[in-house]
Amino acid sequence: MTPRPPALLAWSGGKDAAWALHALRQRGEIDVVGLLATISAGTERASMQYIRVDVLHAQAAAAGLPLLEMRIPESCDNACYEAAFAATLAEAQARWPGITRIAFGDLLLADIRAWREALCARLGWTALFPLFGAATAALARDMIAGGLRAQLCCVDTTQLDIAFAGHDFDLALFAALPATVDPCGENGEFHTCVSDGPMFDAPLSLVASETDLHGGRFALTDFALGQ
Repeated sequence: MTPRPPALLAWSGGKDAAWALHALRQRGEIDVVGLLATISAGTERASMQYIRVDVLHAQAAAAGLPLLEMRIPESCDNACYEAAFAATLAEAQARWPGITRIAFGDLLLADIRAWREALCARLGWTALFPLFGAATAALARDMIAGGLRAQLCCVDTTQLDIAFAGHDFDLALFAALPATVDPCGENGEFHTCVSDGPMFDAPLSLVASETDLHGGRFALTDFALGQ
């Protein structure tokens, strides 16, 4: 048999990245050999989801994959991000010679997809989007039916009430969301932290702390590994 081409997967610790991993494994067209997480150096957390680094590593271990850390300063412009991205992809190629593919869990935002594709192309890589264009309401229900378990770890309070912070990503959430909010939070309404799913060998025990409001806008619920 012809070996499947190796690929990285951009890993946020959230549901879309996790489900993208599951989808890629189900399709069997590429071999995901590692996860790439963007870490804010000042906080030691995922840059968007605000998930702890040790939780990201625990998720990667549950998925049976190594985690590459791409570290960026808290104030990072495009040039800074692109330099860090290029360096991390070079690290990946040193580890897996010949690797030139990286997948992302983006769903609907065409401008973000185009930017990723252009950046990857400049670096000699191909960007893959296994979930792109999916109907988010149906996708969200497929995730739940498929065994994915996650909680809302970040809520943009300009788009969704702070009371949703820490809520399970479940059917009760979908029923309670305002009609203006995408069921997968694709417009930045919320981000999630995954604790279980078909992409993991075993569930993670995560303990939620109190929710804090950052920058007067983002309600962040911290999840730590339980004992």
